Amino acid sequence: MTLSVLVPSSLVREAEDQREATRKLGYVARAAAVFRADELVIFPDEDGENKWGGEFVETVLRYAATPPYLRKEVWGKRDELRYAGILPPVLVSSTTADDSDELPALREGIVTEVGPDDRVRVNCGMQHPISLFVPPGMDATEGERVAVRISSREPVRARIVDEPLPGFDVSRMDLTEALGRPDAGVRIATSRYGEPLSVPRLGELTARIADADGMTVVFGSPGRGLPDMLGMTPEDVADVEPSVGPGFDLWLNTIPRQGSDVVRTEEAMFASLASLTLTE
Repeated sequence: MTLSVLVPSSLVREAEDQREATRKLGYVARAAAVFRADELVIFPDEDGENKWGGEFVETVLRYAATPPYLRKEVWGKRDELRYAGILPPVLVSSTTADDSDELPALREGIVTEVGPDDRVRVNCGMQHPISLFVPPGMDATEGERVAVRISSREPVRARIVDEPLPGFDVSRMDLTEALGRPDAGVRIATSRYGEPLSVPRLGELTARIADADGMTVVFGSPGRGLPDMLGMTPEDVADVEPSVGPGFDLWLNTIPRQGSDVVRTEEAMFASLASLTLTE
């Protein structure tokens, strides 16, 4: 079952400074990791952006999703990452550099050098880059990220595998395009004006998500929810048909007893995904 999480480029619009914007994005990345999101997609909301827009949001989230042992090599120094040191650790399973990790482990590596005889050197968090064979049918170029299956550290035994990388991908995409993909699953828009989520409704929805082999959950930004972004009123949300708007299957209020005027995006992610990822 796949989980795609969509957030707007304006999600740090109310941050007072770059430090606070970075911290907020760190918790967005944490939520994506905690609930095993396969991808975190940033869709444009240029009208709602403030000082830090889509490029900043994408850079910080990509950095947060990069394993610690690859960050220096992949990112170097960038102004957008000035406060990267305050990001909470994502700690995606099998991507830390701790020697106590369970084996075998699947790790993300980066190709540092392409050699002869289908061999490449890969930095995957070991003491030094290691020389590995490229599997038949795969191409590996310098700078490319690859999945490495490690079975032993002393002596080193590892191989490049054609498997999805651990953790989640970060990309930018138009909202309509993201919702229109054939593997989007159940397409859920979150809004305080949507259908309140109840225990009986959650049971029905969980079965529907399982049948669709996943879901796409879309969040708004503080002070500018999805209806506002799409030019819709609360009444429009209540009366909306699946064919109306960019392609949602339902509008859902995942915090029906909301006690604050504004729920921040990262708070909504933790509250919503905790319910929606429950199993039967």
